[in-house]
Amino acid sequence: MDLASITVGQYNFTQNAFSFGLAVMAAASLFFWFMRSEVAPAYRMAITITGLVTAIAAYHYLQIMLSWQGAFEVSNGTIETSGAQFNQAYRYVDWLLTVPLLLIELILVMKLARGETISKSIWLGGAAALMIALGYPGEIAETGGTRFTFWILSMIPFIYIVYQLVVGLKDSIRKQPENVRGLINGAAYLVVISWLFYPIVFLFPLVGLTGGAAITAVEVGYTIADIMAKAVFGILILVIAMRKSEHEQVKA
Repeated sequence: MDLASITVGQYNFTQNAFSFGLAVMAAASLFFWFMRSEVAPAYRMAITITGLVTAIAAYHYLQIMLSWQGAFEVSNGTIETSGAQFNQAYRYVDWLLTVPLLLIELILVMKLARGETISKSIWLGGAAALMIALGYPGEIAETGGTRFTFWILSMIPFIYIVYQLVVGLKDSIRKQPENVRGLINGAAYLVVISWLFYPIVFLFPLVGLTGGAAITAVEVGYTIADIMAKAVFGILILVIAMRKSEHEQVKA
């Protein structure tokens, strides 16, 4: 990562993206936890995890923002590197915790049979953790070949997750109340679409973007993907839980 190539404009734009990401994640966490009482007890764990995902992300966005600030010295319209390292590991620690939880909250809100819930949570959560673990060596790699190799490796569990969300959950979704089937399908597809941002952004340095432009594109791209995959996805999970709660109350 050639931090010396960053311009003042790129620094400020990236800093503002981190600040926005922090604000979104912190606000989303409070919102989800305050809304727990609006859903039936069976769905409160899913909403708790939804808020936990964005809270973990908010903490790491604070650390990312502070690390970014510490890596540069900006004065009188000029920018220089400070000698401190911009810590990219914060993102991967965040993803290692939050990405499996994202899938688990979707499984929990579907209220499947206990055995199916445990099985799907383990397999999908494990595949998500493996995907993140395989992506990190490529993120910090110095050569394009190494970055591309780990991109391919991380795509293997990614494809498995996509298959399970699009195909593997079909029967389970058909058993859901009619008023939430479309929303659950939408949540599954939102995961797929938002997660596609990550491998695409990962490839930016390999498709012609270099220097400060590549760094800015990667960091801002990841931030946009995080907001979609965590905060927006969490809103869908909350709406599903509220609709299922209303449906069960009517049936009772």
